[in-house]
Amino acid sequence: MILNHLWGLYAHPIEEWQTIDNRHESATYSLSHIALIALIPSLMGYYSSVYLGWKIGTGDAVFLTHNSAMLIGIAMYFALIIGVFALSYLAHWMAVTFGAKPTYTQTLELSAYTATPVFMSAFAAFYPELWFVVSVGLAALAYSVYLLYTGVPILMHIPEERGFIYASSVVTCGLVLLVIILAATAILWTNGIISPTFT
Repeated sequence: MILNHLWGLYAHPIEEWQTIDNRHESATYSLSHIALIALIPSLMGYYSSVYLGWKIGTGDAVFLTHNSAMLIGIAMYFALIIGVFALSYLAHWMAVTFGAKPTYTQTLELSAYTATPVFMSAFAAFYPELWFVVSVGLAALAYSVYLLYTGVPILMHIPEERGFIYASSVVTCGLVLLVIILAATAILWTNGIISPTFT
């Protein structure tokens, strides 16, 4: 099953990382996991902006048109997948510096499973209040960072001290990728390429 590691990453992450390391699945398995999990924020963004409306403060709820929300959801889906691939590539590229020699599939597994809590936090959009979504997102981000720090020594087969520095480097790269995605979104948004249409 594609999501067979999902519960383990929440219930007993260190043991689950060891299970993942003991039986590395194929790249297709990781790709399937990413493709499925990346649907959550895209679909939730569409559903909440079209049917529930977003509220900021005490103002009225803001809704998007079906076509506008669909376009933004599709763009978000591909941006998330590209982001995970880019993070995997950077993790693979940096691994040699820290004495690890993982395959690209291993770094893809690391990126896919550490991104999972952040992607799943999109379920918070069922209650589309900005403060609530941001709170859940920050908690999910913190857990993703925890998964990264616990998973790197196990999957990359390096000592914990070097694993800590390596994981910190991956977190930095992830933040840089996030800024790049946000900047690209702002450029597309202001130029009217993916600008929202409100109802």
